[in-house]
Amino acid sequence: MHSRFSPSLRRALPVLALTQALALAAPALAQDGPPPTPVTVVTLEAKDVTLSAPLPGRVAASSSAEVRPQVSGIIQSRLFQEGSTVSEGDPLYQIDAATYEAQKAVAEASLAQAEAALKSAEIEYNRQEELRTRNVVAQQNLDSAIAARDSAAAAVKVAEANLLSAEIDLDRTEIRAPISGVTGFSEITQGALVTAGQANALTTIRALDPIYVDVTQAAADILRWRRNGSEAETVEDFDQSVTLTLSDGLSYEYSGELSAAEPYVNEDTGTTVLRLSFPNPDHFLLPGMYVQVEMPQGVVPNAVLVPQEAVSRDRRGRPMALVVNAENVVEQRILDVVSDQGANWVVTGGVAAGDRVIVAGLQKAAPGATVAPQDQSAEAPAAPEASE
Repeated sequence: MHSRFSPSLRRALPVLALTQALALAAPALAQDGPPPTPVTVVTLEAKDVTLSAPLPGRVAASSSAEVRPQVSGIIQSRLFQEGSTVSEGDPLYQIDAATYEAQKAVAEASLAQAEAALKSAEIEYNRQEELRTRNVVAQQNLDSAIAARDSAAAAVKVAEANLLSAEIDLDRTEIRAPISGVTGFSEITQGALVTAGQANALTTIRALDPIYVDVTQAAADILRWRRNGSEAETVEDFDQSVTLTLSDGLSYEYSGELSAAEPYVNEDTGTTVLRLSFPNPDHFLLPGMYVQVEMPQGVVPNAVLVPQEAVSRDRRGRPMALVVNAENVVEQRILDVVSDQGANWVVTGGVAAGDRVIVAGLQKAAPGATVAPQDQSAEAPAAPEASE
């Protein structure tokens, strides 16, 4: 059977059908268009920001005392555990006290003898005074009795002082802790001979809570800090907390405060020493440790903290960020960056409080493009990874 259509018409039918289909689909395509690019934004806030600088420091005990004997003798016993915590007045060592007990006994006997002599002298004085009133004896006899009585009274005072000295020496045979703190190793053992005021310490006690951290800071930085709005004129006026980073890079859990400052600048280095005080209840910080302190350097009023992932550089090397305006259109802003603080940049110009900066999706966003912003805090949590 032959077709009713000519060969040329049969070839044109598919083209006409395709043209009609495209014509019907064109309005729908034009109406949908490409969707806005999704981006993640952070809304900025303005606040006063305290700038800080890392300074190296060394840990030092808040007080330290070397224990030395005040009397000579043989060490009979050590009364403390090395490395233990002691309180002021706790016994540490016992020196053989036999010699000092004997000296005390001699002093007591001497005092008794002097008191007896004084009593005899007073009796003689009273007798001579009565005889003198009756003109039985000469005045010289009474004067001699007075002198003997006064000499005996002075001898009693000397004997009392000798007894007190003997009691002090006897008491010092028990060596006690001069301060509260943690003891170090004992440098002597039982049976060792020690002498009063010897050069070598028996042990050292260090107070560890609170504990000090000494840092050095350039005098120029201190002047800059004072000019940048600090109202502190003395150590007591400095009320900003100080944070500390340990040698392993971890942060110390307690914050410290400035407790003292050297009142001069080293001529050779141009620096001064600042002393910081930190709580140390667990004795985590030990004297001699190396640490790093974040020391406040000044205050920037009404600064904006911009996340570092939102900031890049333009062709001229200037810091910039992409901001989504009220119409959800991307704008490029050049920033005035003062410093960094953690994961943020401290910015004083280019953006303001309330601006929305793009922190994710920067590769797909360009100035002038319309985007679909989503606040970072409103993002859906990531799905947990499947366990193997």
